Amino acid sequence: QVQLVESGGGLVQPGGSLRLSCAASGSIFSINTMRWYRQAPGKERELVAFITRSGTTNYADSVKGRFTISRDNIKNTVYLQMNSLNPEDTAVYYCNAGVHYEDYRNVRRYEPNYWGQGTQVTVSS
Repeated sequence: QVQLVESGGGLVQPGGSLRLSCAASGSIFSINTMRWYRQAPGKERELVAFITRSGTTNYADSVKGRFTISRDNIKNTVYLQMNSLNPEDTAVYYCNAGVHYEDYRNVRRYEPNYWGQGTQVTVSS
């Protein structure tokens, strides 16, 4: 019923920038908090940043001052602007959202944890 699709990942040199996008589609009524997670090889998935529907944001200490999360509630899209990237930022980045939607029976439901498929970010010279 609902899909989250990330884009914008790739290979970038240290000090470079990337902008990730995550677009939600389907029978959506509204989206609550939207989040970006990342998972590096051999490590647990970690929360990078989140943004509430009203625009309140929060960041992991490791990305404060370098990453900026934003959202477009009309387009049901969340963004992650990543600047001053370093090799430690290399990971698969996932978006996550709590979504109010309508199922195939036209019943309104809420799923607190929809996930995207992930997009690879590699920072290397």
